Amino acid sequence: MSAVLKLYNTLTREREVFAPIDSSRVRLYVCGPTVYDFAHIGNARPLIVFDVLYRLLREIYGWKHVKYVRNITDVDDKINARAAERGVSIRELTEGTNAIFQQDVSDLNCLPPDVQPRATEHIAEMIALVEKLIAAGHAYAADGHVLFDVPSMPDYGRLSRRSLDDMIAGARVDVAPYKRGEMDFVLWKPSKEGEPGWDSPWGFGRPGWHLECSAMSHKHLGEVFDIHGGGIDLVFPHHENEIAQTRCAFGHDVMANVWMHNGFLQVEGEKMSKSLGNFITIHELLHEEKFGGRSWKGEVLRLAMLRSAYRQPIDWTVKALEEAEKVLSRWYALLRESKAKPGVLPELFLEALCDDLNTPKAIAELHALAGAGEADQLLRAANLLGLLHDDPAAWDAKTSADIDVAAVEKLIAERLAARRAKNFAESDRLRDVLVGMGVKLMDAKNKQTGELETSWEVG
Repeated sequence: MSAVLKLYNTLTREREVFAPIDSSRVRLYVCGPTVYDFAHIGNARPLIVFDVLYRLLREIYGWKHVKYVRNITDVDDKINARAAERGVSIRELTEGTNAIFQQDVSDLNCLPPDVQPRATEHIAEMIALVEKLIAAGHAYAADGHVLFDVPSMPDYGRLSRRSLDDMIAGARVDVAPYKRGEMDFVLWKPSKEGEPGWDSPWGFGRPGWHLECSAMSHKHLGEVFDIHGGGIDLVFPHHENEIAQTRCAFGHDVMANVWMHNGFLQVEGEKMSKSLGNFITIHELLHEEKFGGRSWKGEVLRLAMLRSAYRQPIDWTVKALEEAEKVLSRWYALLRESKAKPGVLPELFLEALCDDLNTPKAIAELHALAGAGEADQLLRAANLLGLLHDDPAAWDAKTSADIDVAAVEKLIAERLAARRAKNFAESDRLRDVLVGMGVKLMDAKNKQTGELETSWEVG
């Protein structure tokens, strides 16, 4: 392939050509769920984004040469509190929640990671890591706790690039008499009666949240690996503290060469929160009639998510889901009519995806392939995005009855106005929206006025 993979690196704030440490063993780690409750739709974004990256890496390097690790946090204060609230055992809570999570992720058509390590199965590795940090002078034991000594790492904060005051505020620093510095964070803490815990050199206790990922990534990917991913909300303090633990334990300049983070998600223009009544889980979207008065196919959720660039904020709306569903119906109709089989992967599509996972541009290429009737190439390219894996016969063709005529006419008028103003970027965006609605546009000049006019039909 001629396309060169470039990824935006949060650590350097630059888009870089991706060069794996070992092309026969490309390594990717992504922070997974804390299994105390159903995953919300914001949690779905990193699942889908890094699934696309995983698929792309397998396409470039071969599926045998890529190792994807996504952890499961099954020991945490939130888990303890939720289990007590429901009157169930911690094991019962985590097993049940994880089972739902795995099904939801499968319904989103995400490939299973090569390894899904559980925190509770890596306690020995965590204790060993803490011992290394103490021996190296980067951690200290106090009052049954072990804490990371932040001042012992001169370039702490390199990933988030925050001021000291911002880091103190962002870390929600606990005031405790056993802490040497206010920024020091917990590696190990004592367990109270009824809480899960393990014997350690510092007493019966359990690990701090940040420690878990350092231990699991080290065991399964090594001291330094290629890519670490997660949501933008994890940059500080979680990822910053992961870096501190791993680098100081093993003496390297980096933990992962590339750090990738997806943007925030809001719902219908507002921040998602339970207090606003717009908190939506993946499971509810898939199985309950809560959002838009109906449930949605996982593939519809996936396409709606991928229509936005992964680093940008995304507004999760019923309209976006409706548009994604119409696009998929149009594509499935083409596959059904042509009896398509996966063809050659289009170069322009691959180039878009290699440009820092530019999924909006890649999807525009899918529209172009569909418009040209290139069903075999459409199927091959869409499969790389985790789309069009269903039976085409299961999707009903859309007709003009499914099209909001007034909305189409309004968008066409806005597109023509943008063209007259020579705002071609906006014109192209509106065209893509219309195509996504299943509309075929036909531009022509009026012979009498010379003005551009647009007619349309169901695509």
